Amino acid sequence: MGKQMSFLDHLEELRKHLIRIFAYVIVMALIAFIFSRSIFDKIIFAVTKPDFITYRALTKLSSLFGTNNTLHFDTMDYKFQSLEMGEQFSTDIWIAFTFGVIIAFPLILRELWKFISPALYQNEKKHAISFLVIASLLFFTGVLFGYYIIAPLSINFFGNYKVSEAVSNDFKLSSFIGLIKTSVLASGLMFELPVIIFFLTKLGLVDAAALKKYRKVMLIVILSVSAIITPPDILSQIIVSIPVLGLYEISILIAKMMEPKETALIKK
Repeated sequence: MGKQMSFLDHLEELRKHLIRIFAYVIVMALIAFIFSRSIFDKIIFAVTKPDFITYRALTKLSSLFGTNNTLHFDTMDYKFQSLEMGEQFSTDIWIAFTFGVIIAFPLILRELWKFISPALYQNEKKHAISFLVIASLLFFTGVLFGYYIIAPLSINFFGNYKVSEAVSNDFKLSSFIGLIKTSVLASGLMFELPVIIFFLTKLGLVDAAALKKYRKVMLIVILSVSAIITPPDILSQIIVSIPVLGLYEISILIAKMMEPKETALIKK
């Protein structure tokens, strides 16, 4: 364990780490801003094209399940509008900042680890690299899942949904960007579930028995969330639910591994 620090010392140390985190994000955001045109054309608006890789893959998959009547990826009948002065500029800034957070995520984790490391034992500090690699991989996997799965399914459904042919779908640019950001960042953080469970188990707030006990409840919650963020199609809901359920099962295994051997023997 490290030396004892006062509350004010902890606040000062936290301030230093937060400043460095902010600096990392700003630098990465500036780089993203320089390439913003390519980011918008080749990444963000790519999910609105019928030939996007996800739509092509899901079209083939839906044909195998016989659900072609519910999944339509051949038309994208909607447009985006900028209705406010400065909306495109502010959107550009926020996208750059979002990319800055995503790209700088490993550096953010490193600063957070440095902040909590004084409270860890020497043998625990040896796992710093493993923690950074695993947590970063989980986050980036979640980001890719949000971009390639959640965002396309949501955009395709809401973009082509109509109450009547008399109404055309013309969306605010900020609304579309908000959906992309929410899908990507929320999914990235959601995939950090095993890491969160690791620390909660270490703090003694949860254990494997509790996670197993509420497994059915979590199943219902996950399916409900999947039904909300995806089109009302069983195939889409299953696609979103499977990885989340897998992460929850991994979290149970992690919690079980973290339990003291004496506790594990007693529970047996």
